[in-house]
Amino acid sequence: MPDSWEGREVAPRDERPRERTSASARSLLLTILGEFVMPRGGQAWTGSLVGALGELGVEEKSARQALSRTAAEGLLESERHGRKARWRLTPAGDRLLREGTERIYGFMRRPHEWDGRWLVLVAGVPETQRRLRHRLRTRLTWLGLGSPSPALWVVPDAGKEAAVREVIGELGLTGRAHAWTGPAAEIGDTAALIAAAWDLGDVEKRYLRFIERFADLAPGSAAAAFVHQVHLVQEWRRFPFLDPDLPAELLDHAWPGPRAAAVFHDLRNRWHRRAQAEWDRMEDDAATRH
Repeated sequence: MPDSWEGREVAPRDERPRERTSASARSLLLTILGEFVMPRGGQAWTGSLVGALGELGVEEKSARQALSRTAAEGLLESERHGRKARWRLTPAGDRLLREGTERIYGFMRRPHEWDGRWLVLVAGVPETQRRLRHRLRTRLTWLGLGSPSPALWVVPDAGKEAAVREVIGELGLTGRAHAWTGPAAEIGDTAALIAAAWDLGDVEKRYLRFIERFADLAPGSAAAAFVHQVHLVQEWRRFPFLDPDLPAELLDHAWPGPRAAAVFHDLRNRWHRRAQAEWDRMEDDAATRH
């Protein structure tokens, strides 16, 4: 199964446009599954899923391919009901979405105190093991770690030791990894380390674009609320991969992350009821359609 909600969506640079479209359709499908299907017992009709993706600009062929790909990854399974098919989240799919939902909605939710300790990890994977390298990067990035140089990972949060240990164990890297926790020594430039580990300038621009794009939206119908909510969650769920949520002591100016988080939670709460009602309408239509 994928290592995280976003974990299989980092596409190769030479991918074809059709493959990018397919990846986008799958990404939107995961957002729909997490926002609307999982809370209702993890089941949905093919017609409602394809129709929902259609409302988001995904062609039917790409929507059905996204369903097939997600099923092939072990996240969905289908069963026939006459001429129709109903999809159900597998235990692996349910776990993936619940973990992703917890991370997405908890991210940047409230300020946190810092005890001054860092976690430093050394985990080398040869270039020849590209898939393993990708999985390691995906999992550690999801936890907020950054890599200032090859094989070296850091995060100013010693409390993530258990989560990092779990990742290293699951990937079979226990014999090739070492980690330490503690305060930084007064050697070197912490600001330079942070700049090498994370592209905070790009993340800041993304936050500001997020605020500009969504802050003043006011959907006039349930259908519009559904579309806007999917796009809202779709954009927000990228930030846990990009932003390590550094403590205020390590930032040199007011960080826009908390402001973007406030926009996200406020709009999601405002649009939630109408968006959910629109999903229920699509499910009812799919159930009664011959």
